[in-house]
Amino acid sequence: MIEFLLNPETWAALLTLTVLEIVLGIDNLVFLAIISAKLPPHQQDRARKIGLFFALFLRVALLTTLTWIAGLTKPIVTIMEFDLSWRDVILGLGGLYLVYKGVTEIHESVEGGSDPTVKGYASYWVVISQIMILDLVFSLDSIITAVGMTNNLPVMIAAIVIAILTMMFAAGAVSGFINRHPSIKMLALAFLILVGTALMADAAHFHIPRGYLYFAIAFSIMVEALNMWFRHGEAKRSQNSERA
Repeated sequence: MIEFLLNPETWAALLTLTVLEIVLGIDNLVFLAIISAKLPPHQQDRARKIGLFFALFLRVALLTTLTWIAGLTKPIVTIMEFDLSWRDVILGLGGLYLVYKGVTEIHESVEGGSDPTVKGYASYWVVISQIMILDLVFSLDSIITAVGMTNNLPVMIAAIVIAILTMMFAAGAVSGFINRHPSIKMLALAFLILVGTALMADAAHFHIPRGYLYFAIAFSIMVEALNMWFRHGEAKRSQNSERA
């Protein structure tokens, strides 16, 4: 055990996998921010924590059933030389739901139908059920990635626990920032559509490297941050000129 803990390869694998799990958890965090905003303010934080606790439980549980995970990648039917597995079905349906959710949320925001004072808040358990369904999709994708990087179960579990705790710490700030800035919320919804498209592509055996998606959304956020900085400067200069 001591040799295992003192092995530099163990810590290198833990660090690499933890960073990867945090990056892969961004889409989970964005979805939580968007969907929890449908609830009354006093229920939002609890819904996010339930979602992340369930994600942690699900990912650790999946790690203990690696044989079952491996079985999910085996073909259940072949359609015109296309091997369809349960993994493809889960990722495909999850991706389709993310695209649907992103498009409908953008439509509601543009049409002005998402104002809680007009439309009312969503049902708490409806929101929780949506979070749990998407947790399954995100967790499956995350675990398959982790298994592909290392076969060390304690390292995988430790990386996932650290990543989820980090997401719990950041969830409130991320959600608040997204919901305070409509333009950032639009970018977040566009990100969900991108992730959903990538999941459907994976289900069709056409892998899109996640790095491309994250770079695109990071670049978009950087541009929007510059716009926000510019607008803030313009507003400040306008106030100074009025005082003068």
